[in-house]
Amino acid sequence: MSAHISSEPIASGPARRKPVTPPDIAGRKGGEPIVCLTAYTTPVARMVDDHCDVVLVGDSVGMVLHGLPSTLGVTLDMMIMHAQAVRRGVRHALVVVDMPFGSYEESPAQAFRNAARIMAETDCAAVKIEGGVAMAETIRFLVARGVPVMAHVGLTPQAVNAFGGYVVQGRGEDAGRVLADAQAVSDAGAFAVVLEKITAPLADRITCDVAIPTIGIGASPACDGQILVVDDVLGLFQDFRPRFVKRYAELGADADTAIAAYAADVRARRFPAAEHLFDAPSPTGEPA
Repeated sequence: MSAHISSEPIASGPARRKPVTPPDIAGRKGGEPIVCLTAYTTPVARMVDDHCDVVLVGDSVGMVLHGLPSTLGVTLDMMIMHAQAVRRGVRHALVVVDMPFGSYEESPAQAFRNAARIMAETDCAAVKIEGGVAMAETIRFLVARGVPVMAHVGLTPQAVNAFGGYVVQGRGEDAGRVLADAQAVSDAGAFAVVLEKITAPLADRITCDVAIPTIGIGASPACDGQILVVDDVLGLFQDFRPRFVKRYAELGADADTAIAAYAADVRARRFPAAEHLFDAPSPTGEPA
């Protein structure tokens, strides 16, 4: 006797979105813009995961959370620790982890050892490497061995000393260098490339010329996607306002007001009040 198969739909909870993969991002070239933000902690990762396609654990963590003057002091262990925290909070977005300064430049073999460690210890799906023509061989080496790579050209913060500061790249004759860098990482197999702090016309040209999606930060709205540091978006730093950042909140000012109110309450003995205490006497004299 055959079993009866009901035609009624099976009840289920909310559909869980499919996790984003590097091929998914590569396939977005010329399509719906790719939304990217940084995250360094589990709570922030949970918030941005609902809205982003890519969550980058950037080496900017050194400046944003650790107070370093640049990204150069960030270590592999620091990146792994923060990437583990972010990965715990992400269910949908593609988690990409920056390879810090000194962890990949020596040789493709060094880059693979450290990229493999990052992926194994954090469960991230891709790494990001700064540099263009000079890093093409390394990118090709990693991709051939199963490590998806997001590239990063233009202003590369790990080379800030060579650039003489955080200055706009790609002006005048320098445009050819940045264009060559972008083409080289595309040809080497990167699935996307970050274009940082370059002129808008150059970003437009690169976006048209290269086969992989471009992710702009201080570049152009014509890029295939955009990325910002989440702390900048939220306005957590009151005295840091780069031109390429749009603030969507002023949480730094709100936090300052809240902390000042807390301090005033403590000094005036208004906090803690009775409602914050255990076994405090009630107005009738009975324990609460």
